[in-house]
Amino acid sequence: MKHAWTTTAATTAGVLALALSACSGGAGTSAGGGTFTLAISADPGTLDPHATTLSVAHQAGLFMYDSLVAVAPSGKEVPALAASWKSTATTATYTLREKITCSDGTPLTAADVAANINYVADPKNGSSVTGLYVPAGARAKADDAARTVTVTSPTPDAFLGRNVGSLPVVCPAGMKDRSILGRGGAGTGLFILTEAVADDHYTLTRRKDYAWGPGEWKTGTRGLPDRVVLKVVRNETTAANLLLAGQISAAVITGQDKTRVAAGDFFQRSLRAPLGELWFNQSSGAPTADPEVRRALVQALDLEQLRTVVTNRDGRPATGLVVKGQGPCEEDTVTGNLPGHDLAAAEAAFDARGWQPGSDGVRRKDGKELSLTFYYPTSRGAPMQNGAELLRDFWQKAGVKVTLRGAADSQFDQVISGQGSWQAAFLPLTVTLPTQIVPFVSGPTPPDGGNFGFIDNKEYTAHVKAASVLPGAKGCDEWAAAEKALFRSADVVPFADLVTPVFGNGATFEIADGAIAPTSIRMAR
Repeated sequence: MKHAWTTTAATTAGVLALALSACSGGAGTSAGGGTFTLAISADPGTLDPHATTLSVAHQAGLFMYDSLVAVAPSGKEVPALAASWKSTATTATYTLREKITCSDGTPLTAADVAANINYVADPKNGSSVTGLYVPAGARAKADDAARTVTVTSPTPDAFLGRNVGSLPVVCPAGMKDRSILGRGGAGTGLFILTEAVADDHYTLTRRKDYAWGPGEWKTGTRGLPDRVVLKVVRNETTAANLLLAGQISAAVITGQDKTRVAAGDFFQRSLRAPLGELWFNQSSGAPTADPEVRRALVQALDLEQLRTVVTNRDGRPATGLVVKGQGPCEEDTVTGNLPGHDLAAAEAAFDARGWQPGSDGVRRKDGKELSLTFYYPTSRGAPMQNGAELLRDFWQKAGVKVTLRGAADSQFDQVISGQGSWQAAFLPLTVTLPTQIVPFVSGPTPPDGGNFGFIDNKEYTAHVKAASVLPGAKGCDEWAAAEKALFRSADVVPFADLVTPVFGNGATFEIADGAIAPTSIRMAR
């Protein structure tokens, strides 16, 4: 789902956001050439950057697409397609670098960039990143002679310049025929997709004419790979074995294999991202539309035990919906704002709302039982499945009937877009700015918007309105108050973050914007 990149977004994200952690083992000297093979845990599905918020698709897209503004490993905004920019809460102007070309050789113009922004801004186009990067209803105007793009937003956005600037820019061929984007590409990125085999691998070839961003990028940079292969490896033990054998260049290893890989002399960077996030379906008629029922369900859970299980004992308590270290706001908004574990209080709350615990479960007076379908991402392996089973045990002790459904990352997009029946889910979304979570927890619901939980928290909306007119850090208190309102109502329940190691063998790289930065890859001797 989004940067929010769903890490099922994302996590994710969907935008995954980063925490820098360095270990220089295995770096060597830059050799260049050759193939950099990255293990990915799931097929990315569509590669259209305006139609997906899956974190694995985000990683793939970074190789093919540039944005106006990039995020450095430090979290600092740096030039990419735009040489410079300026913004307020309602306007942003970007000046493009010179001589940018698309993968087919077509020059990229300011009008092309404006067309991207206007496409995503129009809700009729059904882009999954509307509101994530570009506010709905925003308008972009281009001046090709001056190489400028000016964006006007109908609603204030405290981080408008960065959000619009982070939109992946699709070249004219892809904007004209979006069907080529699903398993192909049309961008200005460092790499061109040359082969796509679903559920197996994606091969990309480096452009030798790439001469723009991000940051202080220089032409003739040494050490870059000639090719990149994104290899789908669903089993983490298999990925660990391939990494140890030198058959892949990089992989995320989080489970039981992490210790044996970490014992080797391998290069390492780390990602910090949400892993344990509990969401409820609040659509009309759902039992979880009642905030007291949601709070009772949370009270029935021991969130500390859940964190231990889903993170395989490596997790940290969640401190908010936005990954710390990537934006200006750092307050812990979780502690003290979620219901504590209290099974007796949960049972009393069910009874008070007309759900009466009995020997055969929790039922209403009309005989209807409290039955929930719970989804969890299978891409996270045994720890996430074990966490889902533990959650079911807790809820069944409270008399709630629970049906577990594991789903692949690509299936989650269907489930949360209104095409599946669910009442609760583990769905970690990764965002780096508080504005990026807004369309997922407020506003239009599927199929017209991304508010897949049908959340209508008026206190949250009021604080967001107040925060949106305050640029940058000036709005942090309001953003914090908005998150706290969500947690007190059990709209979203963040309970675990995971610091995830990304290991490299025969190559070095940096993590930026929650993924490996393509221009940072250096092949080692």
